[in-house]
Amino acid sequence: MKIHWFRFLIVSVSVCIMACTNINEQVYNQGINIIPKPQNITEQEGSFVLDKTTAVKLQSSDIKSVADYFLRKIQLSTGIELLRDNAEKMLVLQVDSTLPLNLEGYELMVRPDTITVIGKTPQGLFYGMQTLMQLLPAEIESSQKVCGAKWIIPCVSVVDEPAFPYRGMHMDACRHFTPVDFIKKQLDVMAMFKINRFHWHLTEDQLWTPEIKKYPRLTEVGSVRYNQDGSVATAGFYTQEEMREVVAYAAERFITIVPEVEMPGHALAALAAYPELSCTGGPFHTRPVWGIEPELFCAGKEGTFHFLEDVIDEILDIFPGEYIHIGGDECPMVRWEQCPLCQQRMKEEGLRNETELHGWFLRRMENYIRSKGRKIIGWDEILDGGASSTAAVMSWRGDVGGIKAANSSHHVIMTPGQYCYLDYRQGGRTVEPLSMGPCTTLEKIYSFNPIPESIEASQRHFVLGAQVNVWREYIFTTDHMEYMIYPRALALAELTWTPTEQKDFPDFVRRVNNAYVRLDEHHINYHIPLPEGPVGNEMEFVDTVSVAFFNTRNYPMYYTVNGNNPTIKSTLYQNPLFLDKTTTIKIITVLPSGKISQIRTVNYVKTDYAPAYQGNTQPGIWMRHVDGLFSNSAAYKNVQFSEPKVIPCFTPVDLNKLDDYKTPWVEIYEGYFEVPEDAVYAFAVNSEELWVDGKLILDYNNKVARNLTTVVTKALAKGKHRFQLNKNNSIKQGFPDTWRETTFYIQSPDDDFLVAVKESQLSH
Repeated sequence: MKIHWFRFLIVSVSVCIMACTNINEQVYNQGINIIPKPQNITEQEGSFVLDKTTAVKLQSSDIKSVADYFLRKIQLSTGIELLRDNAEKMLVLQVDSTLPLNLEGYELMVRPDTITVIGKTPQGLFYGMQTLMQLLPAEIESSQKVCGAKWIIPCVSVVDEPAFPYRGMHMDACRHFTPVDFIKKQLDVMAMFKINRFHWHLTEDQLWTPEIKKYPRLTEVGSVRYNQDGSVATAGFYTQEEMREVVAYAAERFITIVPEVEMPGHALAALAAYPELSCTGGPFHTRPVWGIEPELFCAGKEGTFHFLEDVIDEILDIFPGEYIHIGGDECPMVRWEQCPLCQQRMKEEGLRNETELHGWFLRRMENYIRSKGRKIIGWDEILDGGASSTAAVMSWRGDVGGIKAANSSHHVIMTPGQYCYLDYRQGGRTVEPLSMGPCTTLEKIYSFNPIPESIEASQRHFVLGAQVNVWREYIFTTDHMEYMIYPRALALAELTWTPTEQKDFPDFVRRVNNAYVRLDEHHINYHIPLPEGPVGNEMEFVDTVSVAFFNTRNYPMYYTVNGNNPTIKSTLYQNPLFLDKTTTIKIITVLPSGKISQIRTVNYVKTDYAPAYQGNTQPGIWMRHVDGLFSNSAAYKNVQFSEPKVIPCFTPVDLNKLDDYKTPWVEIYEGYFEVPEDAVYAFAVNSEELWVDGKLILDYNNKVARNLTTVVTKALAKGKHRFQLNKNNSIKQGFPDTWRETTFYIQSPDDDFLVAVKESQLSH
């Protein structure tokens, strides 16, 4: 499945043309644009011009790899091969372990004839050089020579170190497989902004991705996710050679990889390969839809732990970092409740309930990992069953788990969903692609403080830092993933490096404008705030209408009403548009670099109120049902449904039934809904199709009308109007859990948001 509508039109401008106007004069290159903001920076008079008269001096041979990393980048974009001998101007690189900074700290001094970068460690030197690169024009990140450019660095003095040692980004490689080259690309960008932990989510119910040589069926069977109709949805795994390659690539950029092997839940892909490790014996298949899977590793079988220890041995051999993530989250225990072996285990270990068995399971695995000289991280559910004091906790269900953990002397990484989940949308549902959860804007992430006041002052040092998470249930392509990650990951970079009292969101946004161009040079498909305002793209009105637009960061917008695509030469949007006839508005957001967002097209149709039904009706609606797997509405068009029966309202949501993807079905609801006045009403749907007055107005099959991302308006006269709603649970994986109930949504002119149609509005 591909999503095309959120892709941007990438407009490339020749770097040679840009160079004709000094790149330093580009608005996005003006001022100091470093992200994350250094703790101490002082601007001084003068500048350093990087050119062929510049030489590099290394104070010790152990920093040659750091120097070479940046000299290669500089040569690609500038064409300058910096000398290694004394010259007119010097770039001096050194490490000084006596600097009064933490291990990642550095000092940077730029003078007209000398640049000196001193790291507390080679890693500190690496970050000092990243800061130096950000003092140069953004085009320094180009992989091709920027002809005719002058590479001018302002004179500054910087003393800098990070506020937190853990500055992380997570990536889910299991809902949709993520290629190695794409991961390397992200590591390049993470390093640029001093993010130093990559949390690689390797196993799930949907895919098992790491090659384990002792258990080849893990990748033979577990590395393919199927659609409900049996076709392949996604497939792929990482060979051990590929994982080692990524580890080495990350290490060159001073990024530590934290691999995650889920246990005891989220294990269906492993159980599909080795069903004997379950409580029931299978058979199983990788899970084709999202949700929480009831199958899990059996805690009563010694074979389970032999298997997991073998897996961990191979993982530890590949990943040298201090921590291994073992999951522990979203683990239903119904199988353990029904399993005689698990119940026997509880008796033998003196455990009162399955929650304590969960804690025992994870502590046993932690003890094994500790015997190998490593430590574990688990999601905050590991606290429920009594986590070992040496386990680090990743707090995702808000910050409550992190507060509890820190106050109990656990190391903590803060990653609460409302601030740190990048699968949440970053603008209005009307314009943003399918996503999980609410809206998390750049500003909201930037406002996050990893140390809540509820953590006791003496315990705050247990907070190691924070992490953003990229879960991929609704992120189908790598382009879409980048769109969701950037620039929001840059906010994480700053909030974990820069002290809270020094953060400045307006200035951060200004610096992001420069970072956008750097991301362009890395071919990143980042998010540009889209023109919002109209609740939908297919709008009706009666008489006249005033149409207002905005975007979340107040960038200029340009529009047309003549059918042509807008450019920066089109009309600048300044005031609401007044319409008195059918009109198509096309509008874009424009960045300071001149790059444009995707075009938003809004069709306004002038019409009359659709007449209401004048006949008599009775309470309730008709419902018809058929069991079966149907890919879309066309597949069940000629299928024999049950006889219609009258029900009071839509079938109440049954999450257990909806999670039972092995029993697909379709239900069609028909009847009338009532509106209180002549007005223009907005509609949204979380089912497959919605028909109003005999017209199909919302259609899941077009891959757009999901998660309420598509809203349309209809001009309706006061009274009752006919509807048909099709619910197909075969395609329910397109809907986040919060919108899986069967219904449709109406927004009246006086309402601020869509509300589910009420039983009192329905009849047949």
